[in-house]
Amino acid sequence: MATTLAGPTATQFASFANPGDPRRVDAGYGRFVGIMKMLLPTVAVILIALVFAWPHLSEQDGRFRIDPVAISPEDAENFRMLNARYTGVDRNSRPYAITANSADQKSAEARLVNLEAPKADILLSDKSWIALTAEDGIFDRESQILELTGAVNLFHDSGYEFHTTNAIFDLMAGDAIGQEQVTGQGPFGQFSAAGFRIHNQGERVELVGQSRVIIHLNRGGDE
Repeated sequence: MATTLAGPTATQFASFANPGDPRRVDAGYGRFVGIMKMLLPTVAVILIALVFAWPHLSEQDGRFRIDPVAISPEDAENFRMLNARYTGVDRNSRPYAITANSADQKSAEARLVNLEAPKADILLSDKSWIALTAEDGIFDRESQILELTGAVNLFHDSGYEFHTTNAIFDLMAGDAIGQEQVTGQGPFGQFSAAGFRIHNQGERVELVGQSRVIIHLNRGGDE
């Protein structure tokens, strides 16, 4: 028995023979254009929203918060200055300068100023200088007396050094006194004592209490 296969109709044959039928392309392109007309405005709105929101979102991780801290009335009345500097002259018009990492006083009228890491530079009449350093200090603005505590060091540009833990300097008179153990050295040698006194910015130096002095004598270049 012979089987007869039905061939494509004329319409189907035309479709296979011409797959790029302009009518089909136009219909598909029209649907694509319609979808994009609805999609693109939505995407544009989302992008604009991200542009405005991004700075606020990126700041969230780096943002810090300051919590309220209870401050006592006494602390609020204190005056504090960082990198403080004070200048003046002694009774012989010789200038000096005091600097500190910070300076604290109870009020603007308070005469006492607490100093952190104070340093003082004093210019002498012969143009030499004295430098003072310490861990802490108290400066009396009226009497111009500076009390240094902690690791107190005094340097004179002629080569003298004093090291102690407490000393009081009268900047107006150019005098100093130390009542704690002091060690030091100078061009003549080394010394130690129970205390010291300095008069008129180094014109006369006294070692107080039990003292020990080692003097180096130059003999033919040998000590």
